[in-house]
Amino acid sequence: MGSVVEKSALIICGDYMEDYEVMVPFHVLKAFGVRVDCVSPDKLAGDKCITAIHDFVGFELYSEFPGHLFTLNSNFDEVKAECYDALIIPGGRFTELLSVDDRVLSVVKRFADAGKPIATSCHSQLLLAAAGLLKGKKCSAFPSMKPVIELAGGIWWEQPGIRSVFDITACLKEGNILSSIGWPVHAEYLKTLFESMGARIHATKTKSVLFLCGDFVEDYEFNVPFRAFQALGCKVDTVTPSKKKGETCVTAIHDDEGAQIFSEKHGHNLVITANWSDICVNDYDCLVVPGGRSPELLVMNDKAVDLVKEFAEKNRVIAGIGQGQWLLAAAGVLKGKRCASGHGTKVMVKMSGAEVEESKGCVSDGGLVTAVGWPTLHSFISELSKLLGLSFEF
Repeated sequence: MGSVVEKSALIICGDYMEDYEVMVPFHVLKAFGVRVDCVSPDKLAGDKCITAIHDFVGFELYSEFPGHLFTLNSNFDEVKAECYDALIIPGGRFTELLSVDDRVLSVVKRFADAGKPIATSCHSQLLLAAAGLLKGKKCSAFPSMKPVIELAGGIWWEQPGIRSVFDITACLKEGNILSSIGWPVHAEYLKTLFESMGARIHATKTKSVLFLCGDFVEDYEFNVPFRAFQALGCKVDTVTPSKKKGETCVTAIHDDEGAQIFSEKHGHNLVITANWSDICVNDYDCLVVPGGRSPELLVMNDKAVDLVKEFAEKNRVIAGIGQGQWLLAAAGVLKGKRCASGHGTKVMVKMSGAEVEESKGCVSDGGLVTAVGWPTLHSFISELSKLLGLSFEF
């Protein structure tokens, strides 16, 4: 999307890395033309890493549930730091293993010596400490990392004034090192990472995007575009008919584990950002309906169906991904449109009067964007950004 020169980023991965902290930068950078190579020591391109879901679910410490299976696309032994513009290290327990792996620390040091951005989150600052890169530098992380950072000679920094999850926003930039408490700050993290790579975001005006969700919305299909559009400077809200601002929806992990249909696992919490009674269509430029099983819930709610219809009547941009097409079909907004559709919605989409473009993972037709599912998120974000007049270049 408007990139003058090709940029590239390296993500160092491993088993039980935090799910969001690898997938969000992976898809969002790809959406804007950045080549992203994902590697892990002792694994090859095509091998998989299992991710971990970290969130607070009522206990004193965060949970850890099994997440998606993340497919590597490059080989660790072939990594040349000089071929990349940035290094990304997700959080998660895999960093404990990598912090005592001299091969990994050598790669991290080469990026540091070259002054290239190194983005860390949650627990991956452990690698900065092990590589001797924190002496005299401010650094943020998950609070349990404070003694590690201070013992490494770093200066502990944490965002002041946090009273609720809505206040967790800061990403600290200290020289070429980016550090943050974890995935809740992905909007600022992505914005800071893009700026550190020399990116410029162009928009005619600030855009507003509304996500219509419910319990068991697909984890990636909500969070990845939600954080992407926040990073692009959009006002982004999430709403559901039956819950108030500050309440949560549970998300669902849908992944291909070799069965005839995707598995479903417990995902992160989704925090509702707006009350249903406060929503006015005139305040938004776009409606996004993520997939998962929440659209099956929403089609039974007249208020949700009517909201989609109102967005269509006022010629707002409408986007659906995965099972989100179920709700769009029920609202009658797909008739006469070209659409992308997965197997789960294909019959519904065809009966609604749409034409399914079988070979395409993402289709834009007028003010409508549809995508098959989360593996096509980079295309979905790219196409939706174009419709909203958001351009991006290096």
